[in-house]
Amino acid sequence: MKIRITRTSWILLAVGIFVILVSSLGAAYGVQQNEKTRLDEELSLAQLRLAKYSPDELSAQQEELESQLAQIESEVTANKAYLSPSIENIEVIEALFVALAEATSVEVVEINSSSLTSKEVEEATFSALPLNVTIEGDVPNLISFVRELSQEFPTNVVESIKMNIPEVIEGEEIEEPSATIQLLIYTYQGD
Repeated sequence: MKIRITRTSWILLAVGIFVILVSSLGAAYGVQQNEKTRLDEELSLAQLRLAKYSPDELSAQQEELESQLAQIESEVTANKAYLSPSIENIEVIEALFVALAEATSVEVVEINSSSLTSKEVEEATFSALPLNVTIEGDVPNLISFVRELSQEFPTNVVESIKMNIPEVIEGEEIEEPSATIQLLIYTYQGD
Protein backbone atom coordinates (compact mmCIF):
# COMPACT_ATOMS: atom_id res chain seq x y z
CA MET A 1 0.00 0.00 0.00
CA LYS A 2 1.35 3.25 -1.05
CA ILE A 3 0.49 6.43 0.77
CA ARG A 4 -0.05 9.28 -1.45
CA ILE A 5 0.28 12.78 -0.12
CA THR A 6 -1.48 15.46 -1.98
CA ARG A 7 -0.19 18.84 -2.71
CA THR A 8 -2.48 20.41 -0.12
CA SER A 9 -1.11 17.99 2.51
CA TRP A 10 2.44 19.03 1.62
CA ILE A 11 1.55 22.66 2.01
CA LEU A 12 -0.17 22.05 5.34
CA LEU A 13 2.80 19.99 6.54
CA ALA A 14 5.24 22.75 5.52
CA VAL A 15 3.09 25.42 7.18
CA GLY A 16 2.92 23.28 10.38
CA ILE A 17 6.69 22.82 10.46
CA PHE A 18 7.15 26.55 9.83
CA VAL A 19 4.76 27.44 12.67
CA ILE A 20 6.62 25.07 15.03
CA LEU A 21 9.97 26.61 14.05
CA VAL A 22 8.70 30.17 14.43
CA SER A 23 7.13 29.46 17.84
CA SER A 24 10.33 27.71 19.04
CA LEU A 25 12.43 30.64 17.89
CA GLY A 26 9.97 33.07 19.52
CA ALA A 27 10.17 31.19 22.82
CA ALA A 28 13.97 31.15 22.69
CA TYR A 29 13.99 34.85 21.88
CA GLY A 30 11.66 35.53 24.85
CA VAL A 31 13.94 33.61 27.22
CA GLN A 32 16.95 35.48 25.83
CA GLN A 33 15.19 38.84 26.30
CA ASN A 34 14.29 37.98 29.91
CA GLU A 35 17.92 37.00 30.60
CA LYS A 36 19.14 40.22 28.96
CA THR A 37 16.76 42.28 31.09
CA ARG A 38 17.91 40.54 34.28
CA LEU A 39 21.58 41.03 33.38
CA ASP A 40 20.98 44.71 32.53
CA GLU A 41 19.37 45.20 35.96
CA GLU A 42 22.30 43.48 37.71
CA LEU A 43 24.76 45.62 35.74
CA SER A 44 22.90 48.81 36.71
CA LEU A 45 22.90 47.75 40.36
CA ALA A 46 26.63 46.92 40.26
CA GLN A 47 27.37 50.29 38.63
CA LEU A 48 25.39 52.06 41.37
CA ARG A 49 27.32 50.20 44.07
CA LEU A 50 30.62 50.96 42.36
CA ALA A 51 29.70 54.64 42.00
CA LYS A 52 29.34 54.87 45.81
CA TYR A 53 33.07 54.25 46.26
CA SER A 54 35.66 56.48 44.77
CA PRO A 55 39.02 55.00 43.81
CA ASP A 56 40.66 57.15 46.50
CA GLU A 57 38.36 55.71 49.18
CA LEU A 58 39.04 52.18 48.01
CA SER A 59 42.81 52.66 47.96
CA ALA A 60 42.71 54.32 51.41
CA GLN A 61 40.64 51.45 52.75
CA GLN A 62 43.04 48.95 51.18
CA GLU A 63 46.03 50.73 52.78
CA GLU A 64 44.29 50.77 56.16
CA LEU A 65 43.48 47.05 55.94
CA GLU A 66 47.06 46.25 54.87
CA SER A 67 48.34 48.29 57.82
CA GLN A 68 46.05 46.40 60.20
CA LEU A 69 47.20 43.09 58.71
CA ALA A 70 50.88 44.05 59.15
CA GLN A 71 50.22 45.06 62.76
CA ILE A 72 48.40 41.79 63.49
CA GLU A 73 51.18 39.78 61.85
CA SER A 74 53.81 41.57 63.97
CA GLU A 75 51.74 40.93 67.11
CA VAL A 76 51.48 37.24 66.20
CA THR A 77 55.25 37.09 65.68
CA ALA A 78 55.86 38.83 69.02
CA ASN A 79 53.44 36.50 70.79
CA LYS A 80 55.10 33.45 69.25
CA ALA A 81 58.50 34.71 70.43
CA TYR A 82 57.07 35.39 73.89
CA LEU A 83 55.61 31.89 74.10
CA SER A 84 58.70 30.17 72.68
CA PRO A 85 61.19 29.99 75.59
CA SER A 86 62.17 26.42 76.32
CA ILE A 87 60.69 24.80 79.41
CA GLU A 88 62.37 21.45 78.98
CA ASN A 89 65.01 21.97 81.69
CA ILE A 90 63.36 21.16 85.03
CA GLU A 91 66.43 22.45 86.96
CA VAL A 92 65.88 25.94 85.54
CA ILE A 93 62.19 25.77 86.41
CA GLU A 94 63.06 24.58 89.92
CA ALA A 95 65.51 27.47 90.42
CA LEU A 96 62.82 29.94 89.36
CA PHE A 97 60.32 28.38 91.77
CA VAL A 98 62.86 28.51 94.64
CA ALA A 99 63.59 32.19 93.90
CA LEU A 100 59.85 32.93 93.82
CA ALA A 101 59.39 31.03 97.10
CA GLU A 102 62.13 33.09 98.75
CA ALA A 103 60.54 36.31 97.51
CA THR A 104 57.16 35.32 98.99
CA SER A 105 58.55 33.77 102.22
CA VAL A 106 57.46 30.20 101.56
CA GLU A 107 59.49 27.02 101.21
CA VAL A 108 59.37 24.73 98.20
CA VAL A 109 59.08 21.22 99.61
CA GLU A 110 58.78 19.30 96.36
CA ILE A 111 58.66 19.83 92.61
CA ASN A 112 57.96 16.98 90.28
CA SER A 113 56.92 16.66 86.69
CA SER A 114 55.84 14.08 84.21
CA SER A 115 57.11 14.22 80.66
CA LEU A 116 56.69 17.17 78.32
CA THR A 117 53.52 16.87 76.25
CA SER A 118 52.07 18.59 73.20
CA LYS A 119 48.72 20.32 73.29
CA GLU A 120 46.84 21.83 70.38
CA VAL A 121 44.88 25.01 71.11
CA GLU A 122 42.96 26.61 68.24
CA GLU A 123 45.21 25.16 65.52
CA ALA A 124 48.45 26.11 67.32
CA THR A 125 50.69 23.46 68.88
CA PHE A 126 52.21 24.13 72.29
CA SER A 127 54.60 22.22 74.53
CA ALA A 128 53.09 21.72 77.95
CA LEU A 129 55.12 20.87 81.03
CA PRO A 130 52.91 19.48 83.82
CA LEU A 131 54.23 20.31 87.30
CA ASN A 132 53.24 19.45 90.86
CA VAL A 133 54.67 21.92 93.37
CA THR A 134 54.29 21.57 97.13
CA ILE A 135 55.05 24.64 99.25
CA GLU A 136 54.88 25.42 102.98
CA GLY A 137 54.46 28.71 104.80
CA ASP A 138 51.94 31.07 106.31
CA VAL A 139 48.56 31.12 104.53
CA PRO A 140 48.89 34.72 103.25
CA ASN A 141 52.33 33.87 101.88
CA LEU A 142 51.00 30.72 100.18
CA ILE A 143 48.34 32.84 98.50
CA SER A 144 50.96 35.43 97.54
CA PHE A 145 53.10 32.67 95.99
CA VAL A 146 50.19 31.49 93.82
CA ARG A 147 49.44 35.06 92.74
CA GLU A 148 53.11 35.75 91.89
CA LEU A 149 53.29 32.45 90.02
CA SER A 150 51.12 33.89 87.25
CA GLN A 151 53.45 36.89 87.01
CA GLU A 152 56.58 34.75 86.82
CA PHE A 153 55.04 32.22 84.41
CA PRO A 154 52.34 34.09 82.46
CA THR A 155 51.86 31.09 80.16
CA ASN A 156 50.93 28.74 82.99
CA VAL A 157 47.52 27.32 83.73
CA VAL A 158 46.88 26.34 87.33
CA GLU A 159 44.77 23.20 87.19
CA SER A 160 44.29 22.76 90.94
CA ILE A 161 45.41 24.02 94.32
CA LYS A 162 45.03 21.88 97.44
CA MET A 163 45.64 23.76 100.66
CA ASN A 164 46.32 22.03 103.94
CA ILE A 165 45.66 24.30 106.90
CA PRO A 166 46.00 22.29 110.10
CA GLU A 167 43.87 22.96 113.16
CA VAL A 168 45.57 24.57 116.10
CA ILE A 169 45.35 22.31 119.14
CA GLU A 170 46.73 23.68 122.41
CA GLY A 171 49.87 22.07 123.63
CA GLU A 172 50.58 20.15 120.41
CA GLU A 173 53.12 21.01 117.82
CA ILE A 174 51.35 21.64 114.54
CA GLU A 175 52.59 21.24 111.05
CA GLU A 176 52.97 24.26 108.86
CA PRO A 177 50.22 25.18 106.36
CA SER A 178 50.99 23.87 102.89
CA ALA A 179 49.67 23.95 99.36
CA THR A 180 50.03 21.54 96.47
CA ILE A 181 49.69 23.21 93.09
CA GLN A 182 49.14 21.33 89.85
CA LEU A 183 49.87 23.42 86.80
CA LEU A 184 50.83 23.35 83.14
CA ILE A 185 53.43 25.70 81.70
CA TYR A 186 52.92 26.27 77.97
CA THR A 187 55.42 27.31 75.30
CA TYR A 188 54.84 27.69 71.59
CA GLN A 189 56.40 24.91 69.50
CA GLY A 190 56.44 26.73 66.18
CA ASP A 191 54.97 26.17 62.76
